[in-house]
Amino acid sequence: MPEKPKTLQKRKVLLFSILGGLGLALILLLVSSYSLFKEIRNYPVTAWLDDHRADCAIVLTGGPNRIFDAFEQLYLKRVKKVIISGVNPATELRYIFPQKAFYGKLDEGDIILEKRSLTTYGNAQQALPLVEALNCKDVVLITSKLHMTRAYKTFRNHFPKDIPIYKRSTMGKRYKPHWSRVGSETMKAVFYDLWLY
Repeated sequence: MPEKPKTLQKRKVLLFSILGGLGLALILLLVSSYSLFKEIRNYPVTAWLDDHRADCAIVLTGGPNRIFDAFEQLYLKRVKKVIISGVNPATELRYIFPQKAFYGKLDEGDIILEKRSLTTYGNAQQALPLVEALNCKDVVLITSKLHMTRAYKTFRNHFPKDIPIYKRSTMGKRYKPHWSRVGSETMKAVFYDLWLY
């Protein structure tokens, strides 16, 4: 038995409404992604601009210059403790920072290797109990300029609001990262925006 014209018409209207809604959502996603792409691409290297000071520094592994900058902050007494988050479980401090011998009297007790996290979200989850145990009232978050937008949003979302987080971005492999790396980071940031915040 053929469908009644009114029922068929209602189904067409419903289908076009769904497709229109999906199209609008896709356009909004593309616009916000492009805005995020520009923000990530143009993020400054704040390690060159700001003199950050806090109780603790949290440095995220995964790129050059991050760990070196964290040790510089500890050596200059701008931070009291350094948490290196995302360290391979088999790694020791001497492998991460062989230049330590040139830094005089750095106390290894002021350097904590967090070895459980595998993602940026995991970094925030695993770093928070360490920050609380060390009684850090404020923290400097150290990562690359490419990673800072997503990292800061993740930490700010996971950490209590009464713990200030200062953004200290370092240079990655290149000052202006290739558009494909920015695009990849943008997609990760969009995923985090949709599912984690």
